[in-house]
Amino acid sequence: MADGPLIVQSDRTVLLEVAHPLAEDARHDLAVFAELERAPEHVHTYRITRLGLWNARAAGHRAEDMLATLDRYSKFPVPQSVAVDMRETVERYGKLVIERDADGALVLKSNDRAVLTEVASAKRIAPLLPRRVDDETYSVEAWARGALKQELVKLGWPAEDLAGYTPGTPHPIDLAENGWHLRDYQNKAVENFFEGGSGVVVLPCGAGKTLVGAGAMATAKTTTLILVTNTVSARQWRDELLRRTSLTEEEIGEYSGQTKEVKPVTIATYQILTAKRKGQYAHLALLDALDWGLVVYDEVHLLPAPVFKLTAELQARRRLGLTATLVREDGREGDVFSLIGPKRFDAPWKEIEAQGFISPAACYEVRVDLPPSDRLEYAASADDERYRLAATAPAKLDVVRSLVKRHEGERILVIGQYLDQIETLSDALGAPQLTGATPVDERERLFQAFRTGELKVLVVSKVANFSVDLPEATVAIQVSGSFGSRQEEAQRLGRLLRPKESGLSANFYTLVARDTVDQDFAQNRQRFLAEQGYSYTILDSHSLDAIAA
Repeated sequence: MADGPLIVQSDRTVLLEVAHPLAEDARHDLAVFAELERAPEHVHTYRITRLGLWNARAAGHRAEDMLATLDRYSKFPVPQSVAVDMRETVERYGKLVIERDADGALVLKSNDRAVLTEVASAKRIAPLLPRRVDDETYSVEAWARGALKQELVKLGWPAEDLAGYTPGTPHPIDLAENGWHLRDYQNKAVENFFEGGSGVVVLPCGAGKTLVGAGAMATAKTTTLILVTNTVSARQWRDELLRRTSLTEEEIGEYSGQTKEVKPVTIATYQILTAKRKGQYAHLALLDALDWGLVVYDEVHLLPAPVFKLTAELQARRRLGLTATLVREDGREGDVFSLIGPKRFDAPWKEIEAQGFISPAACYEVRVDLPPSDRLEYAASADDERYRLAATAPAKLDVVRSLVKRHEGERILVIGQYLDQIETLSDALGAPQLTGATPVDERERLFQAFRTGELKVLVVSKVANFSVDLPEATVAIQVSGSFGSRQEEAQRLGRLLRPKESGLSANFYTLVARDTVDQDFAQNRQRFLAEQGYSYTILDSHSLDAIAA
């Protein structure tokens, strides 16, 4: 392409010219293996990372396919060093293989003796490989399958895990024959998952990740442990499985702070799994309570750090991670890759939107000014206090009122980070609030009232970020958030993306204090959605009439 939208640079950054007529096509193809780093108005910057290339390879993309994307859209020839580096990086995946020998023992194999010798002599790997079997094989400690994969990724030699999985205790599970079926992309996600063995399926919020889980369960037909973010999510999973599969209430157990049932399909919260008593994990027995044949990790990008350690010991169980984004704010994407498994399927948000399976959405950033007195207090404050002052700026309240009035009659979520701000918003709007302190039964009652339309406005904290099904929500007003969290931004927009019976499009507003860290964090938060093809229209709080009615 003589005049394409991309410039590929020798440091493995790729610049995308946003206004170019082929920019959307290039963005779609580039997102397979590159991560968006910066997304200002005119030129977006992507970086080609090792993990991105390995995830793409595990999902079935060859180095030649990725280089063809760069060649097709690049304004200038792709630097030779980048092409060589990409090929060599992709070839590293699978150079080492973990499998079982004739006796069923774990071994690490490679037909590249130099690579095998290099990794076997590494300080953190040598104790995991007790014996050299032959020139191409080392034995692996029975307990070390997960730890070995973690260390190999850190060394830059990711192993392909072909050691297989325990089938678990068979349990009959079929998809319900009541007029529904998996969509093509959901079927493809299930197929790719089983071809790869274990790994992660990436789908937009509202695109039916739970149904992919149900499809995997119906394929595996085995006892299943499902790990979720909270009790509300656990009950939504239960309801969906009862609706979409042959499972009955007697076959599905909830294991949470309130209820501790172990059944052929058990849904547990991350919180209960990581709960400690006298310094020890109190509920580890759940991991061995039944001979699980499948472990499903919902919202895998939110997996608490201790669960990685527990997952390292679950490598003989088939593992399915479900998420809207592989982005983790703690930088532990490598642990997701090595312990849950690589990305097996990824459907870009705009592609699913084009098929009509998620709702179109318009994103707005509304900027407000701090009054002079607040501006002085902000300037004199410590760094850790500045964000709170900017995020809770009183000027945001009038903007919220204006937006709620503009969208009167629609179902509106007002989202905040700080409890005192949530209380103020709730009082000002005459709308109920829902926070972490709200009892589970009351949460479910409020969510159900919102779903039916009995309740039009709901003020929520971050407890509504994930795993909450509110299909008729059409407006979200984000007043404050968790600093620069890209994953949170994706989750919050995701609350609006279910197609609406009303036919209304979604509107996502973020309120930002101008010239503060609030504005800086907002730019970082928006990066993931920019990568998916969403753009933010920036509005001044004094000119909200610029928004199309």
